[in-house]
Amino acid sequence: MADVPLATPATPSREDRTGTGLRAALRTAPGPTVTLALAVPAGSIAALLLPAAVAGSVDAVVRGDSASGPTLRLVAVLVLGLLAGLLTEVAGPGLAAESTARLRRQLAMRVTDLGTGARNPFAAGDVTSRLVGAAPDAAGLVPALLGTLGALVTSIGGIVALALIDPWLAVGFLGGLLPGLLVVRLFMTRATDLFTRYQVVQSGLAARLADALAGARTIRACGTHDREIARILAPLPELSAAGHGLWRAQRNAVAQVLLLAPMVELTVLSTAGWLLADGRIPPGRLVAAAGYAALGLGFLEQVEALVAVAHARAGRARAAELLAVEPAGYGTARTLPPGRGELTFRGVCVRVPESGADAHRVLLDGIDLTVPAGTCVALVGASGSGKSTLAALAGRLREPDEGEVLLDGLPVTRLARGELRRGVAYAFPRPVLVGADLAEALAYGRPGASAQTVTRAAEMAFADDFVRRLPAGYATRTEGLALSGGEVQRLGLARALVQDARVLVLDDATSGLDTVTEHRIHEAFRTGLAGRTRLVVAHRAAAAADADSVVWLDAGRIKAIGTHADLWSDPAYRAVFTANNPPAGAGTGAGAGAGAER
Repeated sequence: MADVPLATPATPSREDRTGTGLRAALRTAPGPTVTLALAVPAGSIAALLLPAAVAGSVDAVVRGDSASGPTLRLVAVLVLGLLAGLLTEVAGPGLAAESTARLRRQLAMRVTDLGTGARNPFAAGDVTSRLVGAAPDAAGLVPALLGTLGALVTSIGGIVALALIDPWLAVGFLGGLLPGLLVVRLFMTRATDLFTRYQVVQSGLAARLADALAGARTIRACGTHDREIARILAPLPELSAAGHGLWRAQRNAVAQVLLLAPMVELTVLSTAGWLLADGRIPPGRLVAAAGYAALGLGFLEQVEALVAVAHARAGRARAAELLAVEPAGYGTARTLPPGRGELTFRGVCVRVPESGADAHRVLLDGIDLTVPAGTCVALVGASGSGKSTLAALAGRLREPDEGEVLLDGLPVTRLARGELRRGVAYAFPRPVLVGADLAEALAYGRPGASAQTVTRAAEMAFADDFVRRLPAGYATRTEGLALSGGEVQRLGLARALVQDARVLVLDDATSGLDTVTEHRIHEAFRTGLAGRTRLVVAHRAAAAADADSVVWLDAGRIKAIGTHADLWSDPAYRAVFTANNPPAGAGTGAGAGAGAER
């Protein structure tokens, strides 16, 4: 059984998934959206009324009639246009800002839902690029489209107005307009492709930078600064080519429009002059024809607005790529089944794709295992044997491609998200402290946990003493807090204990501790967590010796199950610990090793 999304909602439209469509904008920011939707057509109406109002004033003056009425109408049109412009300038950025916030939230939630592994094909730098760059680009789609549609409506209205003045004016105008529309169409296609290419290359550059930051200590230790800088900046020529290509496309489009526009206006004015000389239109209509010709050409001159639309389309496509990857669905069971934390793995297989058609690598192959309730089971094996992968399945940090995982007889896929987190808690080798201060960080998995609960968990993880020695104790801010790798690990253990889950998974969570402290913690867990199921990814012999039983993994399969003392007689088993002996203190600082919690 690969995935059983029992409570997956109906698939939203692409427009809703990206949060950039008009319906999404109405839900997110109804005020700015409605204001913009009213202001844009109001501006188009004002623009279309203006030439007629000017023509009325001119004709009144030419005839010697009173100009007060036409002048008042002209002032009213100007005021309407001014108000529409002001509202557009205010509502547009407001809508874009709120849409950006909504889309970034969607993207962040999708990334956390996907987690790591086969479900998440995007690197950290790529995700960052989509959050920082693509989201605001995509959020500008509705304002850009409304503005472009307003310009299009104004242009069409101008053409219709020319036809109403005299059909020959519209014929002359359309003769030059069709080549302009072809220029715009070609530009939009080219610009969208170039923007997409630019964002893809930019994403690759961000991914390289993120990798370099994660390995900053290795780069410094090896003295490879120059080589690493060259590797990070290698995509710059391609980025530059995309940027210059876009500039050339915009330059060519603007140049062609600028050459075409005067020819169209000259044709319209010449025709209007002939009609005036022939007595078929009054002088005011000549002025109106000039104004409507300019409005008709306005759409062709909206190159900057079209660039914004192309930019938004590219950003929307990038955001949609990430949102299109569906996370595993959670079940509807909001109550844990009766039991004390028995874990069962039935026929579990996990594979990861590799380069090549249908190629994959097997991480776990047909695992059948029962972890009895209330026992401590150590997972032992060489690097790459599948220990952490198996541990991740218990709390659905990773999904099996085949088989199923059960908690007290109930498939974990049937549990609601919150109930699963109350059933299975994790501690990692390099935990990240999330929260304003240490008290909040330790209660992160169980908001609202009492101070007594937090303190008791810290005491069991042997973290209470050094926390109380900090300037503000549990109120010490996590930002900029410098702690050793072992201290951060003990805080991670305490955070997992605060959750008070039935199953506690320790994924190499004591690797940064000295052997004495590690043994003391395991002894404290043995007495303080009596009856609590523990699944321990063990790289040290001492951690395996403290467990009730050991599951020895080799190349994704169970090689043997027994006590540490029984397995120790096997030289291959002893060799596992010789090969695995990692150095203590992996990472320093409260935020060290963010990628470890995967």
